[in-house]
Amino acid sequence: MVGLIGSFKALRKIHVFVIGDFVLDTYVKGSVSRISPEAPVAVLHAKEQFQRPGMAGNVALNLVSLGAEVSVCGRIGSDLFGKNLTKCLEEDAINTNAMVAQRGYATPAKNRMIANSQQLLRVDFETITPLSKTLEKKLIASLDTYLTSVDVVAISDYKKGFLTKKLTHAVIKAARVKKIPVIVDPKGDDFSKYEKATLIKPNASEAYYASKFDRDKPLDKVGETLLKDSKAEYILVTRSEEGMSLFDKNLKREDFTVKSREVKDVTGAGDTVLAMMTMGMGNNLNPEACVSLANLAASIAIQKVGCVRVTLSQIAEKLLHFDASNKIFSEDHFFALKQVLKGRTFTVLSLDEGQEMTTHLFHTIRSLHDNAGEDHRLIVYLKKCESSNILISLLSSLREVDFILHCSTSLSKLFFETSPKAIYHMKDDTLKKIKDPTVLLDELSLLSKVK
Repeated sequence: MVGLIGSFKALRKIHVFVIGDFVLDTYVKGSVSRISPEAPVAVLHAKEQFQRPGMAGNVALNLVSLGAEVSVCGRIGSDLFGKNLTKCLEEDAINTNAMVAQRGYATPAKNRMIANSQQLLRVDFETITPLSKTLEKKLIASLDTYLTSVDVVAISDYKKGFLTKKLTHAVIKAARVKKIPVIVDPKGDDFSKYEKATLIKPNASEAYYASKFDRDKPLDKVGETLLKDSKAEYILVTRSEEGMSLFDKNLKREDFTVKSREVKDVTGAGDTVLAMMTMGMGNNLNPEACVSLANLAASIAIQKVGCVRVTLSQIAEKLLHFDASNKIFSEDHFFALKQVLKGRTFTVLSLDEGQEMTTHLFHTIRSLHDNAGEDHRLIVYLKKCESSNILISLLSSLREVDFILHCSTSLSKLFFETSPKAIYHMKDDTLKKIKDPTVLLDELSLLSKVK
């Protein structure tokens, strides 16, 4: 866990192409206090109703929460559900230009009735319909255009008729030509459909089903068979409370244990894993680091009820729980730090080059932290790479210091892209509040770095 922060900090914004089956999830929430006089059923007094994209749409939402730019490709009908699904995606700045409408196809929708966090009933509007040959041909012909500027492809297959074998092969082939990794969440018993994908991520039940083995067969044999059938570079088997197992094409196996002791709901955890694996491999992290981050993300997701969107900020909090040195960010880590701060208020304390850890500095840090509020963050900025290792170590050990921006010219970006609540500068143990950030940037010779 200690070394994982390096992989986390290496994350940058990437462009992900998500292709698969989409559904409109609708929710009606309320309370139940009586039984209907018409029939022996509960009466749900509705208080809230909302919609969100599901299946591949949930993967897309998770990727947006991780800071990715997302384009989606899937199928809708020319109906109200299709319009609402597209609208929901676009509200999260997801590019829907590759979504296609099939004549005679009804956009699937799943309506959940919930009372006091307990699901009472789910009403599905869904008919499994093959993708029309016309749309299949059109999509295959457009793949080169769709994959322009894409860093990684995520295939989310729910076996609803959209991802035909021909289309899936074409997507993987087009991505391989462009040296774009392809991560697959599979379905069904034929993994040759995903031939030559970079990584395929079945759960244990899906893995055994696809390998056509009984559950008493060793998992090693299952992994070997799936690698052979798919010619993939990696197979990642998610195993619920038993963690995850990664197999590579040389049949090497590595197991990853569960990082959470509390499990409230596993709904959507698979989409969280797919999103984090996609984010990691799109950033060229090694598969082991990707799985470790995905495992950590899943541990956050399963502690909450329903489909949740895990953020890099939550992952950072989890990492900081294990190692205080994870607080230190440098120039190359600005994207990760920006994601960590998203939705939070924070204060910046800039320390002059000669500043040491004095009693006054200690009490200043404690005061800034205690007066700011529980969800507020304190960032200490050190410009010089030659800053004392002792000072950095002491700052890292303080619970009041949330992050240290060290040896970086990114302070200008921090000021103008994330809007700190307050800025202070300490020189010779004298604290000064800065109203205009450009004054401090000019003093630190960083003003030219604003643009």
